[in-house]
Amino acid sequence: MSRLAEPIPPPPVRPLTQRLVDLVVWGGVALLLVASFGPVELNRFGRLFTRSANMQAFAQSFAHPDFGDWKTYVAQMWLTIQIALWGTVGAIVLAIPLGLAAARNVTPPWIQQPVRRFLDLLRAVPDLVMGTMFIVAVGLGPFAGVLALAVNTGGVLGKLFSEAVETIDARPVEGVRATGAAPLHEIVWGVLPQVAPLWTSYALYRFESNARSATVLGLIGAGGIGQALFDSLNAFNYSATSAIVIVIIVAVSLIDLLSQAMRSRLM
Repeated sequence: MSRLAEPIPPPPVRPLTQRLVDLVVWGGVALLLVASFGPVELNRFGRLFTRSANMQAFAQSFAHPDFGDWKTYVAQMWLTIQIALWGTVGAIVLAIPLGLAAARNVTPPWIQQPVRRFLDLLRAVPDLVMGTMFIVAVGLGPFAGVLALAVNTGGVLGKLFSEAVETIDARPVEGVRATGAAPLHEIVWGVLPQVAPLWTSYALYRFESNARSATVLGLIGAGGIGQALFDSLNAFNYSATSAIVIVIIVAVSLIDLLSQAMRSRLM
């Protein structure tokens, strides 16, 4: 005789306290959405349709891009990419020691917590404010953009790097420690080999993002194609604006394809 199938156990029931916490959190999010409906003026959504004629006129100018000065646009976009590249490299140099110091499994709390708060500060200051500060310090030009991207992106990568370090397997580190190696050797041989692929992937993502952020920094005189974009908008020359936007889209798409190819080699 075949044995009767064992009864299926009932699904686990979450404790009441956890369910109450979830209710408070998601209820708070729902209340925040309702409370912010008016301040963000979502009631103006209908104007997208009632003022469609204005949008059509704007779109018509965009539909006829003016590439008469395309060589200048390409040269400025190339400068923007170089700003993003050096800004990302500077951010990596800043983020590696800060990311290690901010990891709970590498440094004690009296080091880790202050470094975490410092990374919060670097991330919290907007790029435009950081760029303005460096323009005051070093003058107009791409170097101010490089510094602004390096500092702000360093805060972002530092947080991501530290979180990657906190998820590593402790056994390789313990194996290195068992040989009597110094703490620096534990990091070099036990930590970095585990996090290097993920760190590289994070850095590539931020490079893609910085290519767009460097465009915005150009609006305040930090070099690159942003200045040309700003000038065309101020002059209501939307045909030139359309050409500049197309150049930016093509450049960002090529960067994305290159980044995908590089990340695929890390898998």
